[in-house]
Amino acid sequence: MTIAPELTALDAAIDKGTRRLLELQRPDGIWVGELESNVTMTAQHLFWNHVLGLRTPELDRGIANELMARMRDDGTWSIWWEGPPDLSTSIEAYVGLRMCGVDPGPKALAYIQREGGIPKSRIFTKCFLALLGQWPWQRIVPIPPELVLLPPGAPFSIYNFACWARQTFVALALAQSLRPVRHADVDLTAIGSRPGRTRPAGRPNALRRRAQREAERWIRERQEADGSWGGIQPPWVWGIIALSALGYGLDDPTLGKAVEGWQGFMVHDGDRIRPEACQSPVWDTGLAVMALRACGVPADHPQLVKAGEYLLGQEVTVKGDWAIRTPDLAPGGWAFEYENDLYPDTDDAAVVSLALHELGMGADAIERGLAWLVGMQSRDGGWGAFDVDNRAMWLYKIPFCDFGKVTDEPSADVSAHALETLGTLDVHADARERGLRWLLAEQEKDGSWFGRWGVNHIYGTGAALPALEACGVPHDHPAMARAVAWLDSVQRPDGGFGEDILSYRDPALRGRASFATPSQTAWALLGYVAAGKSEESAARRAADFLCRTQKGDGDWEEEHFTGTGFPLDFMIRYHLYRINFPLLALGRLRERLTG
Repeated sequence: MTIAPELTALDAAIDKGTRRLLELQRPDGIWVGELESNVTMTAQHLFWNHVLGLRTPELDRGIANELMARMRDDGTWSIWWEGPPDLSTSIEAYVGLRMCGVDPGPKALAYIQREGGIPKSRIFTKCFLALLGQWPWQRIVPIPPELVLLPPGAPFSIYNFACWARQTFVALALAQSLRPVRHADVDLTAIGSRPGRTRPAGRPNALRRRAQREAERWIRERQEADGSWGGIQPPWVWGIIALSALGYGLDDPTLGKAVEGWQGFMVHDGDRIRPEACQSPVWDTGLAVMALRACGVPADHPQLVKAGEYLLGQEVTVKGDWAIRTPDLAPGGWAFEYENDLYPDTDDAAVVSLALHELGMGADAIERGLAWLVGMQSRDGGWGAFDVDNRAMWLYKIPFCDFGKVTDEPSADVSAHALETLGTLDVHADARERGLRWLLAEQEKDGSWFGRWGVNHIYGTGAALPALEACGVPHDHPAMARAVAWLDSVQRPDGGFGEDILSYRDPALRGRASFATPSQTAWALLGYVAAGKSEESAARRAADFLCRTQKGDGDWEEEHFTGTGFPLDFMIRYHLYRINFPLLALGRLRERLTG
């Protein structure tokens, strides 16, 4: 058989990788890798601990060490590894170091001055500096807390915002209306600081007082079991600040739980500390299960059974904010994080349902999850991540929406994952047909699909092709052929694939970079396999790249960020993407070659 040599190398890579991934499982059945973002998380940790009077010398040292370790050679900080310098990120890191008694050096100062300093920074940066007494609250575009009083159907309702923006803006608006200040004793005038000019908020009128009470109630009602809000950093930190600004101390149950729970998000890396912006145990575990099953690990393997039991225990059984738009829809599905009952997402609902199906576990939970998933389909046939028909694009014209995505409109990658699951399980035919039409219409002229939650067109295309196949689209369909031709056009000479994050800004960089990564190569290989090209040279060269770059312990190296929070504005390095996706792709390739 001509493919025997390739299979020998493939078998060896799969065997090593499988053993390594099984080693990485935690005793409780979970796989979870660090979700790495950027230094704003670290600096902001210092800022809010300063405001609450919780700083210690050990905290300052750990933060300063982390910030210095992340500084680029030119004295700046970026949003992702090897990315361009970013002003707001650099300001927050610079201020954090100065507060810790460390001088970042002349290069950092010169860059910030050259780019316009604090006046040119984003609204979140100005708000943190206002907390420290380094910028006047009244010179920041206000987010009116009265928004929380508007009914869901109103044009400016908080429910027009994506869930992550909604949670953050309610807490930030409450804090902003109170104008809290705890002065940081550091001279930042060289970067445009304007200390000592904040005017008190003044006595609020009856409407403002009502809005503040409602915002406080809204925040308290949405706290999760681990003390978080939505399991993510922005609403968590601003929830802490808002409750503190109202005069509550750590003896307040909500605030105390929030501060205590935050410790679970801290990463201690030698003499450095940093917080995670989020944690991904459900997502990582679901992907690991799918990868191991594709690699031939039996469904009754004890470690997979334990993982399945964990996933079943994480099923969402209560209604959250998504029900505002879909009140008759029963709860179901899964969230991304350890604790996030109020904000399950369609991506996890699809992937975990497919993983449990692979294990032959949880038929009832799968049925509920897919019913919820179908109920979350938008009118046009696509799926957003957390809400239905969340596409108020006019929100981007509001001055305080100056950072990242504030809407959650349907995306090709999320919709593709939903379709792959529905097609594989052969359920909900009407929803599949509507979704398939939407996905085919979303294909770009060059043959690729956009990637909202992963970088970028390689991610979108690597998700879309398996969805098309699962829904019965033949391999010779024009959409398949165009996608394969696009993948061929961007494959690197070494067989790998890489896409620069700047492709979100520059179409010429779609599918292209000066590097290749294991996860992006795996996404392309998943596309080739689904398009019926397993035995073609392009697929084999991609597989060869993965086999050749695998480390001796079965893992892969991946420093580049290939996950997306907000395109360009908040990027993520998922530490398990480098092994989950290569194993999933290599396993599926072997299934086809030996089938």
